[in-house]
Amino acid sequence: MSEPGVRGRIEAVWSDLTPSERQVAEVVLERADDLAGFSGAELAELSGASKATVSRFFRRLGFTSYAEARVDARSLRARGVPTGGLPDGSPGPVAAHVAHDVKNLTRTAENLSATDLDGVVTTLAAARRVLVLGWRNSYPVALHLREQLLQARPDVSVAPLPGQTVAEEVAGLDARDLLVVVGFRRRTPAVPAVLELAAELGVPCVLLTDPAAGPPAAPVAHRLVVPVDGPGAFDSYAAVMTTVAVLAEGVLARRGGAGRHRVGEVAKAHDALAELES
Repeated sequence: MSEPGVRGRIEAVWSDLTPSERQVAEVVLERADDLAGFSGAELAELSGASKATVSRFFRRLGFTSYAEARVDARSLRARGVPTGGLPDGSPGPVAAHVAHDVKNLTRTAENLSATDLDGVVTTLAAARRVLVLGWRNSYPVALHLREQLLQARPDVSVAPLPGQTVAEEVAGLDARDLLVVVGFRRRTPAVPAVLELAAELGVPCVLLTDPAAGPPAAPVAHRLVVPVDGPGAFDSYAAVMTTVAVLAEGVLARRGGAGRHRVGEVAKAHDALAELES
């Protein structure tokens, strides 16, 4: 249940609410972001209404019960909707985020150890061309992955570029190339569509995604699962960026002398263009 959703439902029925139901509504409006963390009894106590009134109130909002409303609220957060905040009793925003990121990094290490990471790196290093795709929150990850890989190997591109579509980028790819799809929550319909198209074209894919994604829309060569849930309303990409670093390091090492030569050539070009601070 996102904040606009619950507010909209309450506003739609406000004139029909009884005084006791309005007491519940006021409490819900104050806690719309973290509604899933309260039980019906707690809402009743906070509002001074009975548990029966709380149940009746949520039925007026279109739910069969308060339990259904809580499930809806949790479901929205699982899909990446920024609801809620740091839980009561948190040690502070910095400490809470750092502690949660450590947990995500630990889970990521476990996931990667169970993945054919060597196969992913080999594919990234050997492909003729690499196209990295990402939308919304996944786009900065795709761009960063492209920039890191480009230090170690040529012919790495990112899409969609601002104002552009991806069809022109995907057309012409074949089994000699590699498509890296970055698809973290909240995903667009383009993610399953491009996976299905790549399967039709015979283009191998690496899918970088989160645990809530479920099975991919089409078979992929490799699937890397990285947690992005945060301690509060927003997701954390600390473990994702670590994964990007691991992949780039692996590609550089796999390319050996060719990779080191590429790094040197890029550095010479930077010097010639005076693009970076000395």
